[in-house]
Amino acid sequence: MPVVEGACVTGDGDVRDSARKVDRGRGRPGCPVGRAEDGTWRVHGYEAAREVLRSTGTVQAGLGIETVEKLPPRVRRPVLYRDGPEHREHRRQTARFFTPRRVDEHYRALMERIAEEQLAVLRTAGEAQLAELAFGVAVGVVSEIIGLRHSRPGLRRRLERFFPEEFGEPGLTSPRGVYWLVRQNLNWLRIHLADVRPAIRAHRRQEQDDLISHLIAEGCSDAEILGECLTFAAAGMVTTREFVCVAAWHLFTDPELLARYRAAEEADRLLILQEILRLEPVVGLLRRRATTELRVPTADGPVTVRPGEFLEMCLDDANTDPEVVGRDPLLVRPGRRLASGPGAAGLAFGDGPHRCPGASVAVLEADIFLSRLFALDGIRMTRSPRVSFKNDIGGYEIRELTVALPRAGRAGQGGA
Repeated sequence: MPVVEGACVTGDGDVRDSARKVDRGRGRPGCPVGRAEDGTWRVHGYEAAREVLRSTGTVQAGLGIETVEKLPPRVRRPVLYRDGPEHREHRRQTARFFTPRRVDEHYRALMERIAEEQLAVLRTAGEAQLAELAFGVAVGVVSEIIGLRHSRPGLRRRLERFFPEEFGEPGLTSPRGVYWLVRQNLNWLRIHLADVRPAIRAHRRQEQDDLISHLIAEGCSDAEILGECLTFAAAGMVTTREFVCVAAWHLFTDPELLARYRAAEEADRLLILQEILRLEPVVGLLRRRATTELRVPTADGPVTVRPGEFLEMCLDDANTDPEVVGRDPLLVRPGRRLASGPGAAGLAFGDGPHRCPGASVAVLEADIFLSRLFALDGIRMTRSPRVSFKNDIGGYEIRELTVALPRAGRAGQGGA
């Protein structure tokens, strides 16, 4: 998407000193804020992106919101697609499910158990696709937080069908469009009948301390609860799988970083993982629509964005802004002191009202799994991964990263 306004021309930049595994095919930006041919403002600078994400003068855009807006007004939108007081109140009421204390006290043992279950699969087979192991961990953890503990067998398979590696465009004007329309409606129905409806029935019989009970107490319909569950599945399961894979890829191919990770205490391991995520944000693009006039800061003075105009935050660029992250922005340097929040992962979890509520969950479950994986004697990567992209969110998917154990150490091998 070429930039056409002023001096803001996207250039190739110098990427010789880059540790990135994922090449999104874009050059380094020539300025922090520019405007594309279609009128969209593209925000590359960290401070500018953070300012937009924290602004109350924008609303969510992208992420399929066009489809959600077609729903009847009486249907409550999933939290991802809401803004303003209603959104803030929902986040306030559900914040208790994601506090660091609750994550440590309620979910740590769960994460450890599920991580060991997935590593047992690897020990038995001797070789496994890391994406499958990571997805198993993410599905187990997020299902518990949501309340999907009454599912029929096959939840993971149903979710994989609902979130395929390649999406088609549903519609009624072509055979392929009809195919994808029918396919996705069937996938919605499968998850509703096999996972969400049994959970709702169980929660109505006995209230539980999880998201589904909270939604029932708020008077949500079954369809609205299904929408929220799928939103959390996308945010908490799919993205965490890619985070685990990209972090493992870095560790397998950087002996010095791996030695540091293996020797570190948990707090330092978490910083290493967050630094990798800063460099390789799973979701690289966030879109907003301005509802009031915005003054977006740049080094040459603020840029004025008018109501109704769209902004696109390029998080992979913002997170490597040397003005904020310091020297060697494209290298893995754990322990960076970012000049401004929200944390060691930069804007990889977003910021402002829509900052990912499960950030602490994702980082801890990734560490619990990876620290045990890399404690296995002789663990190695036997195949370099294949990377594909989700252009609408600037995201990536890592597949075919195969891990294996020596034949002599497969059966009964313990972890850390």
